[in-house]
Amino acid sequence: MKEELSILIKAQYPLIYLVTPEEQRAEQAIARIARTETQHQQVFVWTMTQGMVECGNEQTNPDRNQARNSTRHNTVSPEAAIKWVIQHEQAGLFIFKDLHDFITDPGVKRALRDAIASFKGTEKIIILMSPLQEIPIELEKEVVVLDYPLPNMAELNKVLDRHLDKTKTSRITTEVREKLLRAALGLTKDEAEKVYRKAYVKAGRLTQEEVDIILSEKKQLIRRNGILEYIEEDETLDAIGGLDELKKWLRQRSNAFTERAREYGLPQPKGMLILGVPGCGKSLIAKTTSRLWGLPILRLDMGRVYDGSMVGRSEANLRNALKTAESISPAILFIDELDKSFAGGTGSADSDGGTSSRIFGSFLTWMQEKTSPVFVMATANRIERLPGEFLRKGRFDEIFFVDLPTQQEREEIFRIHLCKRRDDIARFDLPQLATMSDGFSGAEIEQAIIAAMYEAFAQDREFVQIDIIAALKATLPLSRTMMEQVTALREWARQRARPAATATAEYQRMEF
Repeated sequence: MKEELSILIKAQYPLIYLVTPEEQRAEQAIARIARTETQHQQVFVWTMTQGMVECGNEQTNPDRNQARNSTRHNTVSPEAAIKWVIQHEQAGLFIFKDLHDFITDPGVKRALRDAIASFKGTEKIIILMSPLQEIPIELEKEVVVLDYPLPNMAELNKVLDRHLDKTKTSRITTEVREKLLRAALGLTKDEAEKVYRKAYVKAGRLTQEEVDIILSEKKQLIRRNGILEYIEEDETLDAIGGLDELKKWLRQRSNAFTERAREYGLPQPKGMLILGVPGCGKSLIAKTTSRLWGLPILRLDMGRVYDGSMVGRSEANLRNALKTAESISPAILFIDELDKSFAGGTGSADSDGGTSSRIFGSFLTWMQEKTSPVFVMATANRIERLPGEFLRKGRFDEIFFVDLPTQQEREEIFRIHLCKRRDDIARFDLPQLATMSDGFSGAEIEQAIIAAMYEAFAQDREFVQIDIIAALKATLPLSRTMMEQVTALREWARQRARPAATATAEYQRMEF
């Protein structure tokens, strides 16, 4: 992206919109381009508090200082600053910070259009710098938008080196250094400096153990985003009964994001969609994959993406969330109940002015074109609500269908949940419980055990087999209350999705 910015400046694009929260870092990059690649062009910076000020000017000449103070006073207004740029006789780069708060004003829009028209042959360029993207329709054809990237490993390495020099910390191993740098990916330069200082203050050193401190702080920074949620899951795949085919597929790809996989010639996995009956472990599979692969998992809350307070804010929310996920990659981006998130994506023009359609289109484009190692893991219950574009080949690496557990799987689910709560489960007849729970999902089996425990607890005794059977008989499973929906989902998945369980796969092969 920095190369693109340099090219645009040298090509004399009159209006560039730089989206970034890192003002100082971006300003330094622009000043470096002006100094080394554009014949020492002047760089000026405008803020609503200081007006227009020359960047990096350390002259102490009283006459120059007086002129500079006069310029500051006369250019506090955005319109006055843009007019000053038009009248400025020399070429230069003019950075306007946080102009998004004023850019919808008719006078500011007109002033910017006048400036663009007057810049032909003058080598003047206006760079709008803001953490938010706000572009009025009058300027859409004139502006080039760039997202300034967060620091990469090389830049974070310089931050770490400065920290080690300041604290006079002894040299660290290459392995520890790489883990410290990867832990800080996705943070701004200032945030990385702060978390390295925090880790040092808490532990008095920077070693592999301090990676957890950095990750803990990183989780808080991600949570401030309000749209992405950093999920921590202690369970492993062993806590899920059945689903052997799906588990095998995930285990085969546990090293898919390593350099060794790239050298072997394997492409990076894109994502997977897990369809199925509610309560059969779809969400838990997604969360436990994080432990299996050793990657952070971020939940994308689509409900928080939509923001009706300002036109374009929802799209900006999605862009920022996806950019954050990419910055800490390799990572897993988890979207639960995708069918609810994008159900109205293809026909929202009448209901919300087309916001859902634009969000849907932006997300599909990102999925198709992304090159960063972000694995999209999505779950869905109602396949008929999903737009057909999601199911096209190439969008996901695989679409799995999670059916109701079989007799053997239900027995395994009972064993898992009973072992979580009691050390000795020999008193339970698991085959009988599995037979009694025909048509139950894994979540319903767990709730039956909990209900049995409450019943026995109220009577001040240990729960037994008959308590669980009574709880099962008192429960009407979802497979019966929503029989038509479950049947329709099974029929759709029979020929269009890969079974998550070996038994289901064998059953379908027998049918065909």
